[in-house]
Amino acid sequence: MSFDRLPSLESQPTTLRREDDRHYVDDPDFQSLTQSLSNQLFTLTSNISRLSNQIALLGTKRDTERVRERVHNLLEETRDTFKEVGEGIKRMQAWEDVNKSQKYTQQKLSREFQASLSEFQTVQRSALEKQRASNTAARSTLSTSPTSPSQQHHGGFGDQQQQQQEQQSQQQEQEQLRLASQDEVDFQDSLIVERESEIRNIEQSVGELNELFRDVAHIVGVQGEQLDIISDNVQGVHTDTQGADRELRSASRHQRNARSKACCLLLVLAAVLAVILLAAFLG
Repeated sequence: MSFDRLPSLESQPTTLRREDDRHYVDDPDFQSLTQSLSNQLFTLTSNISRLSNQIALLGTKRDTERVRERVHNLLEETRDTFKEVGEGIKRMQAWEDVNKSQKYTQQKLSREFQASLSEFQTVQRSALEKQRASNTAARSTLSTSPTSPSQQHHGGFGDQQQQQQEQQSQQQEQEQLRLASQDEVDFQDSLIVERESEIRNIEQSVGELNELFRDVAHIVGVQGEQLDIISDNVQGVHTDTQGADRELRSASRHQRNARSKACCLLLVLAAVLAVILLAAFLG
C-alpha cells in the first residue's frame, strides 16, 4: 500500500469514534433488560389502576360475579408480573461494571418497582377486606334465613276429595319452596367456599410480595452502602491528593529557596576567590 493513500483513508467515515455514533450502545444486553422492565412496570401501573376501579365495586349494587372474576384475574396477572419483574430487578442490580448512566437507570427502576409494589399491596389489602366483609355478610344471611313456613288447612264440611286435592297442592308448594330454599343455601355455601379460597390466595400473595419487597429493598440498601463507601473513598483520595499537592508545592518552594541560597553562596565564594587571586597577582 502506498503511503500517499493514507490521508484519503483517514478521511473515511470508518474512523469515527464510538461515542460519535448515535447508534452505539455500551451494553446492549443491559439496555434490553432495562427497557423490558420499564415496559412491564408501565403495564403494572395500568393493571393497578383497573384493579382499584373493580375493587371499588365490590359490596355495592354493581357487585356481580363478572366483577369478581375480573378482580380475581387482575390480581393473579399482576401478582405474577410483579414476581417476574422482581427477578429482573435483582438481575439488573447484580449487573457488573456499570457506568454512571447505567447506575442511574438501576436506581430509577428500583424506586419505580418499590413504589408500584407498595401501591399493589395496598390494593390487595383492600380486596382482602372486601372479600372478608362479603363472606361475613353471606354467613349472617344463611344463619338468619327463615325456614319455609308450614301451612295448615282447616277443613270444614266441604267435599273430602276437594280437601285432599288442596292438601296435595299445598304439599307440592311446600316441597318446591323447600327445594328452592335448599338450592339457595347450597349456592351461598359454594360462594362462601370460593371466596374463602380467594382470601387464602390473596393472603399468600401478600406474604410472597412482602418477601420480594424486602429482598429488593435489601439489595438497594446494600448497593447504597457500597456507593457511600466508594464516595467516602473517593473523597479520601481527593483529600490525600490535595495534601500531597500542598506538600509538593512546599517542597518545591524550599528547593527554590535552597537553590537561591546556594547561588548566593557561590557568588560570595567567587568574589572572595577573585579578591584573593587579584591580591596575589598584584603582590
